[in-house]
Amino acid sequence: MRRTGENVVRIEMEALRELAERLAGPMGPAFERALEMLFACSGRVVVTGMGKSGLVARKVAATLASTGTPSLFLHPAEAVHGDLGMVVRGDTVLALSFSGETEELLTLLATLKRLEAKLIVITGNVKSTLAQAADVALDCSVAKEACSLGLAPTASTTAMLALGDALAVALAEKRGFKEEDFANLHPGGKLGKKLARVSALMHTGEAVPRVTPKAKMPEVIYEMSKKGLGVTAVVEDGGRLLGIISDGDLRRLLQKRGKEVLDLTAGECMTRAPKTIRGEEFAATALGVMEQKKITSLAVVDGEGRLEGIVHLHDLWGTEMV
Repeated sequence: MRRTGENVVRIEMEALRELAERLAGPMGPAFERALEMLFACSGRVVVTGMGKSGLVARKVAATLASTGTPSLFLHPAEAVHGDLGMVVRGDTVLALSFSGETEELLTLLATLKRLEAKLIVITGNVKSTLAQAADVALDCSVAKEACSLGLAPTASTTAMLALGDALAVALAEKRGFKEEDFANLHPGGKLGKKLARVSALMHTGEAVPRVTPKAKMPEVIYEMSKKGLGVTAVVEDGGRLLGIISDGDLRRLLQKRGKEVLDLTAGECMTRAPKTIRGEEFAATALGVMEQKKITSLAVVDGEGRLEGIVHLHDLWGTEMV
């Protein structure tokens, strides 16, 4: 059975390799036309398909929407019973059908033509009725299915999905879609938390441990313990950050100098010019800095170097990024 599984993967890999070669060669111009058509769309991209192709279409529609292209999935069978009202002038339809002869999709052609909607087809048969009616037809044909019976859509749906993803990603790149845009469209779940801004996660106000450079170390230790973040910021009048004292710094000082540490000031013990981050940075960026520097907290400062907050590693663990 393991060999069967391996064979399925190899067949689907070969289907994708052949698809990539077509895309780099004869299908390239058609792909570019489809991309331009989607880019020029003034409405939504309506993705449709029946059966397994419909499942792929749902995913392609979701990928388009999450990468900056307004899109929706239209079930072709429901479309002929009223849902066709979801398609309006200015929309572009992306239809998925491996055979290119799916009856439910062919039924939609007259209405799409009346609405003057552009039609892009992803199909395994570029000579099919659906392909011939399209403004652009993209070939996702495969040499064979991975199913041992040669019947269940396997390699064909993999190729279809890959081609849909290729359109979505190329379109996002053409639009200049950036991390900031992606973050705005993904406010929830693990991904949304990963893309959260540091300013949304940091400790602020009275929760931020801070002392002046003249503060004696007992006061520093008290502030550090009270706020529970394992650090305290050292700030001057006006709030500009001068340095940081961490519990690790404190342990090393005690090992080196013993009780005389208690007679020192924060300014004498602090780490000057500590690593900081801006509040508009992503949480993932803060995590990367902490991992690189092997620290557990970062001071968050504004453009003038004034302390705005503290972000702790535990705050980022709460984002399920580690």
